[in-house]
Amino acid sequence: MNDYNDNNNTLPENAGERRTFQKLSIIVPCYNEEESVPLFYAETMKQAPFFSSKNVELEFIFVNDGSRDKTAQAIKSLREKDDRVHMVSFSRNFGKESAIFAGLEKADGDLVVLMDVDLQDPPALLPQMYTHIAEEGYDAVGSRRVTRSGEPPVRSWFARRFYGLMRKISSTEIVDGARDYRMMTRKVVDAILAMKETGRFSKGIFGWVGYKTKWLEYENINRVAGETKWSFRKLFMYSIDGIVAFSTAPLAIPVIMGIMFWLAAFVLLVILIVRAALGFNVLMLGLFALIAFTGGAVLLGVGIVAVYIAKLYLETKDRPKYLVDEEF
Repeated sequence: MNDYNDNNNTLPENAGERRTFQKLSIIVPCYNEEESVPLFYAETMKQAPFFSSKNVELEFIFVNDGSRDKTAQAIKSLREKDDRVHMVSFSRNFGKESAIFAGLEKADGDLVVLMDVDLQDPPALLPQMYTHIAEEGYDAVGSRRVTRSGEPPVRSWFARRFYGLMRKISSTEIVDGARDYRMMTRKVVDAILAMKETGRFSKGIFGWVGYKTKWLEYENINRVAGETKWSFRKLFMYSIDGIVAFSTAPLAIPVIMGIMFWLAAFVLLVILIVRAALGFNVLMLGLFALIAFTGGAVLLGVGIVAVYIAKLYLETKDRPKYLVDEEF
């Protein structure tokens, strides 16, 4: 078990009060996933009898994030045999965060779940998620991986360091190994939609809005088909977005570095004075060291501030988060 304050062992005050829901909206972001779409649908439909027994209607909202393969055609094929299947197709690739936001806007269920189409988010957990919300009073049920088997060791190492860093510098709880796979009630979805920022980081947003959350743990599952679209570079940039979006701690780095460089420069100055008194020529060495220290501090500080200014610049543009090419 993990050591997070995640309500796993504490039931909400309204636990035991059975709640009923009418519709579950299943949001599925897709980017070049033509092979995975039919497999995902078939596997998820295995859970349909459970929800039928609870009188809960299902709907699928596939968000085609500018795919270049036949993902859209695969979704349309599902639509031909099941009118509960819907699609929002972007004019180009806007990224998973935009796809998540579009799906949340499109969903009208009083329950909503986010899932990856590659089946790394096991549909078998859906009944358990529903039970925790309907019978135990939780507002959301999140999921987290307890292992990273099958993932490159370097990526796993950086991922753990990222979550560790976020726990230290951000007041928003971001659970190690957390997935976007999450079932939520309508009030949680509405709270997320109320956050209109352009630079979105859903894992941080989920933690920021709060509400009573249950965490389910499971071991890592490999993709059912295709290849991951998350390169190391994309993951690194995504982590930067998360840090900037939910912590101002990096802005303090220039101040700390400035103090450290000032102290180092002072010590170096004392050493240079002593060496000069002993007859050594230290003028050029001293100037070089001083310039290196102060120049490095200034560049680091300017760079960090520039990242925040860039994010602010993008927010003030207030561009739409996505553009729709086709929808049904």
